Amino acid sequence: MWKVIKSLLFSLVLLLFLNGCNADSENQDLFQYKDSFVGDNSAVGNIVKQLQRGEHLAGFELKTKEKPYGIILNYDWSESENINKETAIYNATFIFALVQNADWVTFNFDNQEYTITKKDLQEWYGKELSEFKTEDELRQLIEEFLKNTNKVNQLL
Repeated sequence: MWKVIKSLLFSLVLLLFLNGCNADSENQDLFQYKDSFVGDNSAVGNIVKQLQRGEHLAGFELKTKEKPYGIILNYDWSESENINKETAIYNATFIFALVQNADWVTFNFDNQEYTITKKDLQEWYGKELSEFKTEDELRQLIEEFLKNTNKVNQLL
């Protein structure tokens, strides 16, 4: 009887451990941070770490002293110019959809820098980004626009 209890207890502890490890590795729903503010370091940090190339984020700065408010993202990674542009557009789109008072974002890659304003990006899409309610809707919009290289080059 004692062996059966020990086996069950060991199995329970193992399942709890594995479940805990799995929960940490899964991305959370980014839209839980909707309506965050540039000054909310924790929310912005959680957002940018879950975006494209988040594992290469070397740090970020929040510019909140005076309007317009912005975010600087520094990456320890660089790819081709096209990949960097796509990453900047993708990440800026999510930031502007989720962080209500973000007016601009600067992306510093190893050899390139891009600054995107909320106004320019919304004009480029022809849509108000704060109106999106799900990640899937936003991803579909981004993918549709990133297919057109001329349009991408027009923005950046």
